[in-house]
Amino acid sequence: MLPLIFFGMMSCSEAQETSFSDAALKSKMTSVDGKEIAFKDILAQYKGKTVVIDVWASWCPDCIKGMPKVHALQKQFPNAIYLFLSYDREDAKWKDGIKKYGANGDNYHVGKSMKEGDFAKAIKLDWIPRYMVVDKTGKIALFKAIEADDEKLIATLKQLK
Repeated sequence: MLPLIFFGMMSCSEAQETSFSDAALKSKMTSVDGKEIAFKDILAQYKGKTVVIDVWASWCPDCIKGMPKVHALQKQFPNAIYLFLSYDREDAKWKDGIKKYGANGDNYHVGKSMKEGDFAKAIKLDWIPRYMVVDKTGKIALFKAIEADDEKLIATLKQLK
Protein backbone atom coordinates (compact mmCIF):
# COMPACT_ATOMS: atom_id res chain seq x y z
CA MET A 1 0.00 0.00 0.00
CA LEU A 2 2.79 2.45 0.92
CA PRO A 3 4.59 2.11 -2.44
CA LEU A 4 1.28 2.83 -4.18
CA ILE A 5 0.79 6.05 -2.16
CA PHE A 6 4.39 7.11 -2.87
CA PHE A 7 3.96 6.46 -6.59
CA GLY A 8 0.74 8.47 -6.60
CA MET A 9 2.44 11.39 -4.89
CA MET A 10 5.38 11.30 -7.31
CA SER A 11 3.21 11.17 -10.41
CA CYS A 12 1.19 14.15 -9.15
CA SER A 13 4.33 16.17 -8.50
CA GLU A 14 5.44 15.55 -12.08
CA ALA A 15 2.11 16.65 -13.52
CA GLN A 16 2.59 19.31 -16.12
CA GLU A 17 0.95 22.70 -15.76
CA THR A 18 -1.26 23.49 -18.73
CA SER A 19 -2.19 27.08 -17.98
CA PHE A 20 -0.60 30.13 -16.43
CA SER A 21 -1.87 31.33 -13.06
CA ASP A 22 -3.61 34.69 -12.76
CA ALA A 23 -0.53 36.00 -10.92
CA ALA A 24 1.73 35.00 -13.84
CA LEU A 25 -0.66 36.48 -16.40
CA LYS A 26 -0.84 39.77 -14.49
CA SER A 27 2.95 39.99 -14.10
CA LYS A 28 4.30 43.20 -15.59
CA MET A 29 7.22 42.99 -17.99
CA THR A 30 9.11 45.71 -19.85
CA SER A 31 9.58 45.80 -23.62
CA VAL A 32 12.85 46.83 -25.26
CA ASP A 33 11.35 50.29 -25.90
CA GLY A 34 10.60 50.70 -22.17
CA LYS A 35 6.85 50.08 -22.20
CA GLU A 36 5.33 48.07 -19.36
CA ILE A 37 3.01 45.26 -20.41
CA ALA A 38 1.25 42.41 -18.61
CA PHE A 39 2.29 38.87 -19.58
CA LYS A 40 -1.33 38.09 -20.59
CA ASP A 41 -1.18 40.93 -23.13
CA ILE A 42 2.11 39.62 -24.51
CA LEU A 43 0.56 36.17 -24.97
CA ALA A 44 -2.61 37.65 -26.51
CA GLN A 45 -0.49 39.03 -29.38
CA TYR A 46 0.39 35.45 -30.38
CA LYS A 47 -3.03 33.78 -30.23
CA GLY A 48 -3.16 31.24 -33.03
CA LYS A 49 0.61 30.73 -33.02
CA THR A 50 3.00 28.36 -31.26
CA VAL A 51 5.26 30.23 -28.84
CA VAL A 52 8.63 29.08 -27.53
CA ILE A 53 9.49 30.92 -24.32
CA ASP A 54 13.17 31.21 -23.39
CA VAL A 55 13.70 32.49 -19.85
CA TRP A 56 17.29 33.66 -19.70
CA ALA A 57 19.78 36.37 -18.66
CA SER A 58 22.93 37.72 -20.30
CA TRP A 59 24.96 36.98 -17.12
CA CYS A 60 23.99 33.29 -17.19
CA PRO A 61 26.75 31.04 -18.63
CA ASP A 62 24.33 28.17 -19.38
CA CYS A 63 22.01 30.59 -21.21
CA ILE A 64 24.86 31.86 -23.37
CA LYS A 65 26.09 28.32 -24.09
CA GLY A 66 22.52 27.36 -25.02
CA MET A 67 21.96 30.14 -27.56
CA PRO A 68 23.40 28.18 -30.54
CA LYS A 69 20.86 25.43 -29.72
CA VAL A 70 18.11 28.07 -29.68
CA HIS A 71 19.30 29.31 -33.09
CA ALA A 72 19.17 25.71 -34.39
CA LEU A 73 15.64 25.37 -32.98
CA GLN A 74 14.64 28.59 -34.76
CA LYS A 75 15.92 27.16 -38.06
CA GLN A 76 14.11 23.86 -37.49
CA PHE A 77 10.82 25.52 -36.41
CA PRO A 78 10.76 28.90 -38.18
CA ASN A 79 7.00 29.35 -37.86
CA ALA A 80 7.05 29.43 -34.06
CA ILE A 81 7.27 32.73 -32.18
CA TYR A 82 10.36 33.03 -29.98
CA LEU A 83 9.76 34.99 -26.80
CA PHE A 84 12.82 35.82 -24.71
CA LEU A 85 12.09 36.74 -21.09
CA SER A 86 15.11 38.11 -19.27
CA TYR A 87 16.12 38.25 -15.62
CA ASP A 88 19.05 40.59 -16.25
CA ARG A 89 19.98 42.87 -13.39
CA GLU A 90 20.41 45.96 -15.58
CA ASP A 91 18.49 47.13 -18.64
CA ALA A 92 21.65 48.12 -20.52
CA LYS A 93 23.21 44.67 -20.06
CA TRP A 94 19.95 43.02 -21.08
CA LYS A 95 19.74 45.07 -24.29
CA ASP A 96 23.43 44.50 -25.07
CA GLY A 97 22.94 40.75 -24.44
CA ILE A 98 20.07 40.59 -26.94
CA LYS A 99 22.41 41.77 -29.70
CA LYS A 100 25.57 40.05 -28.48
CA TYR A 101 23.99 36.58 -28.10
CA GLY A 102 21.41 36.81 -30.89
CA ALA A 103 18.19 36.58 -28.86
CA ASN A 104 16.24 36.88 -32.11
CA GLY A 105 12.56 37.21 -31.34
CA ASP A 106 10.47 39.33 -29.01
CA ASN A 107 12.29 40.38 -25.86
CA TYR A 108 10.94 41.44 -22.47
CA HIS A 109 12.58 42.14 -19.15
CA VAL A 110 10.79 40.28 -16.35
CA GLY A 111 12.75 41.39 -13.32
CA LYS A 112 16.18 41.58 -11.72
CA SER A 113 16.00 38.31 -9.79
CA MET A 114 14.65 34.96 -10.90
CA LYS A 115 14.02 34.15 -7.22
CA GLU A 116 11.45 36.94 -6.84
CA GLY A 117 8.14 37.93 -8.34
CA ASP A 118 4.85 36.34 -9.27
CA PHE A 119 5.99 35.13 -12.68
CA ALA A 120 9.02 33.23 -11.31
CA LYS A 121 6.89 31.66 -8.56
CA ALA A 122 4.10 30.74 -10.97
CA ILE A 123 6.39 28.88 -13.37
CA LYS A 124 8.38 27.34 -10.48
CA LEU A 125 11.56 28.91 -11.83
CA ASP A 126 14.59 27.23 -10.28
CA TRP A 127 17.06 27.33 -13.17
CA ILE A 128 17.81 29.27 -16.32
CA PRO A 129 17.77 28.82 -19.18
CA ARG A 130 14.23 27.57 -19.00
CA TYR A 131 12.16 26.73 -22.06
CA MET A 132 8.40 26.49 -22.29
CA VAL A 133 6.04 25.97 -25.22
CA VAL A 134 2.60 27.55 -25.52
CA ASP A 135 0.22 26.15 -28.14
CA LYS A 136 -1.98 28.08 -30.56
CA THR A 137 -4.83 28.26 -28.04
CA GLY A 138 -2.64 29.75 -25.30
CA LYS A 139 -2.30 26.54 -23.29
CA ILE A 140 1.06 25.41 -21.99
CA ALA A 141 2.12 22.46 -24.15
CA LEU A 142 5.49 22.01 -22.42
CA PHE A 143 6.02 23.40 -18.93
CA LYS A 144 9.72 22.83 -18.48
CA ALA A 145 12.88 22.06 -20.40
CA ILE A 146 16.36 23.32 -19.54
CA GLU A 147 18.02 22.57 -22.90
CA ALA A 148 16.87 23.92 -26.27
CA ASP A 149 17.62 20.52 -27.83
CA ASP A 150 15.61 18.60 -25.21
CA GLU A 151 13.77 15.69 -26.88
CA LYS A 152 10.47 16.67 -25.20
CA LEU A 153 10.79 20.22 -26.50
CA ILE A 154 11.44 19.11 -30.08
CA ALA A 155 8.70 16.46 -29.94
CA THR A 156 6.23 19.06 -28.63
CA LEU A 157 7.08 21.48 -31.45
CA LYS A 158 6.77 18.72 -34.07
CA GLN A 159 3.37 17.79 -32.68
CA LEU A 160 2.18 21.42 -32.80
CA LYS A 161 3.36 22.12 -36.38
